[in-house]
Amino acid sequence: MVLDERSGAWLRQVTNASSVNHHPFFFVPAYDDDMRRLIFVSHRAGGPQIFAEECGTGELVQLTDHPNLGEWSVHPSHDGRYVYFTADAGGWRVETETCVAERLVDFGDVAMREHGMVGAAMGTTALSRCDRWWAVKFNDGDTACLAVVDTASGAWETILRRDTVTHMQFCPDDSGLLFYAGPLTDRVWVINRDGTGNRRIYRRRPGEWITHESWIPGTRELAFVEWPHGVRCVQVDTGEERRVAAFNAWHPICDRTGALMVADTNFPDIGLRLFDPRDGRGVPSILCYPDASSQGAHWAGAFPYEDGPIAVNAPQYTHPHPSFSPDGERVVFTSDRTGTAQVYEVALPPARLG
Repeated sequence: MVLDERSGAWLRQVTNASSVNHHPFFFVPAYDDDMRRLIFVSHRAGGPQIFAEECGTGELVQLTDHPNLGEWSVHPSHDGRYVYFTADAGGWRVETETCVAERLVDFGDVAMREHGMVGAAMGTTALSRCDRWWAVKFNDGDTACLAVVDTASGAWETILRRDTVTHMQFCPDDSGLLFYAGPLTDRVWVINRDGTGNRRIYRRRPGEWITHESWIPGTRELAFVEWPHGVRCVQVDTGEERRVAAFNAWHPICDRTGALMVADTNFPDIGLRLFDPRDGRGVPSILCYPDASSQGAHWAGAFPYEDGPIAVNAPQYTHPHPSFSPDGERVVFTSDRTGTAQVYEVALPPARLG
């Protein structure tokens, strides 16, 4: 355990290998629903592979030994049976009990990710709350394709072709509805799982930097960051907008109840902050200080993508990307505070529980 002296919180360091270690992206659960395992990615074997901490014993188990694994594509199933990932031009899953991997789908002669470190270059995937549907993005030449895979049969269908698709997320209250991020200047879109109903739900205003979207459970609201001014949200059925918080929340995500949000911060880094996403004020309180390097100098200025994508140096494993445990009692995050990216857990203060 590591004492964060500024907040008084105790941080549990999950990994300590002298290599990059990180949990999944902030809107992807790091645990199965029963919290039998905490899933993370480690480079300790020479490249990114999927590992699990057995939560009952603390034992670390390597689940994959697969070349070209897309480290930000990792998505644990909610029932704990599998971890889904992409590698080469295929969609795979590994069974957590046996470590046996199977390829569910071969997308053919395509690229799974674009070049770079952010957005579509990350190759994130989305799994529905019922574990039946897996959304994967690939590139067919210059066209971004959004595919939905039936995890029960392996059948798949491309439901959308357009210029850019990234950061897909199934609505936690509706496995028939997906958010996806479009171009950096026009990000906030939803589409039905069958490919119908593709529509923009928020139109960016001139000068706005809209980013880091995530669902608020129980509301059919999609939250998004208006960097660095705070968090807003839009109700996908009515289009009603509201303010969620007014501080420099960077990667905000709700717990399973939709009653509490956590966010890391940057420029300035004021630590991991907890706040209520429902009251329209979102007054933040401190959880802890990750002391991650949070690389990405472009975050310190105005919206840099007005004329299209630019090259940035923003290694994602240097960002905390906080995420709640299913029981809402702890938060997992990544920090390179020791010089190497490691995975940590921090318990919520008693005042925030119950």
